[in-house]
Amino acid sequence: MVSDLFSCINKRWGEEMALKGKKIAVYVTGGIASYKVASFVRLLIKAKAEVRVAMTAAATSFISPLTMATLSKNPVLTNFNDAEQRGEFIPHIEIARWADLSIVIPATADIIGKMANGIADDLVLSALTATAKDKFVVPAMNDEMWANPAVQRNVHQLKADGIHVMEPVTGFLAEGYAGKGRMPEPQAVLEWIEKQTNDQPLRGIKVLVTAGGTQEPIDPVRFIGNHSSGKMGIALAENAALQGADVTLIAGMVTVDLPTNVNVIRIQTFADLQTKLMEEFPQNDVLIMAAAVSDYHVEQPDDQKIKANANQQVQLTLKRNPNLLRMLGNQKHRQVLVGFAAETDHLLQNATAELEDKKVDMIVANDVSRNDIGFGSDQNAGYILQPHQKPIKVSKVSKQVFAQKILNEVEKLLRKEEG
Repeated sequence: MVSDLFSCINKRWGEEMALKGKKIAVYVTGGIASYKVASFVRLLIKAKAEVRVAMTAAATSFISPLTMATLSKNPVLTNFNDAEQRGEFIPHIEIARWADLSIVIPATADIIGKMANGIADDLVLSALTATAKDKFVVPAMNDEMWANPAVQRNVHQLKADGIHVMEPVTGFLAEGYAGKGRMPEPQAVLEWIEKQTNDQPLRGIKVLVTAGGTQEPIDPVRFIGNHSSGKMGIALAENAALQGADVTLIAGMVTVDLPTNVNVIRIQTFADLQTKLMEEFPQNDVLIMAAAVSDYHVEQPDDQKIKANANQQVQLTLKRNPNLLRMLGNQKHRQVLVGFAAETDHLLQNATAELEDKKVDMIVANDVSRNDIGFGSDQNAGYILQPHQKPIKVSKVSKQVFAQKILNEVEKLLRKEEG
């Protein structure tokens, strides 16, 4: 009891000290939530961080630079002309190099889109483009804007570039109704940043992830494939990297951009995947098999395109591929092995059988017959199964959130292995 108490005190003390002495650049953009940044800056100062603020022109319409200067105890950057008058001739480079970490709060759809596409058309965006160290983005906007596919693509790109993005919360919006898009309260933002800077549970761990579908050639033009988008595997790779892991992603056919903060190996066929897994698996601590792997290949693919002939039937002989999970389960030595079971019926029953048969540490089961969580969807739901444990049910969430839940369980298994 006493040791647990001291552990809790030390943990919280460590979190409170996570930002002490840090040089933090706060970039304020023009949203109604800008007024909350005053409280947020006060919290940073209370946490003994050194704070400098830069504001877009639109942000100054919501909260005055004088307020930000008073709270941060530093001059506020608003445009290049003001900076030059103070003798700062390259202010965007100076603040970018000065900061240990940078926070965009609130982040509008406009600045998220520009950051994702490398646009640097004002002082704030120029500074962010020049910033090589950790960046944190706190979105705030209307719920329909947040749900817009273009905005979500831009958010995905920021995450792929290694930028930390905080999920907005559901709450009362400026439009007068409740919806998802509200900026979290300043204290919640502070705690999120503290956790990201102080808690990288997978630091020093080598994680291998597979994603996307394999393709088995019929001839030089046609192939046998599946509907996998690769989104789940990519979300796992991105989140593992953000948690400090050294990540290698083996990617088959995917429909989204590949992350830039991990090592990527491209493959096409089952044979390609098998070869790369045999090379990479022994040197990794964790393998997460999220790829949709072909169960069969064409025994004798044609080396010429098969001509379409109305009077001719084409017969293909399919040969069973070896089961990679079973093969790796027999080979693993203290590694954590995670498999996926994409099912259309008897979800738990089939996944439990997979868990027992393949000698894996965890199976993630999901129902791909559902359009809202199946192949290509941005959301997922299902179960996380481990030997001798009650299945963990995961209700429908974004694949990014699902990935975090899977990695939380992986971290527990790693700690168990260390013990």
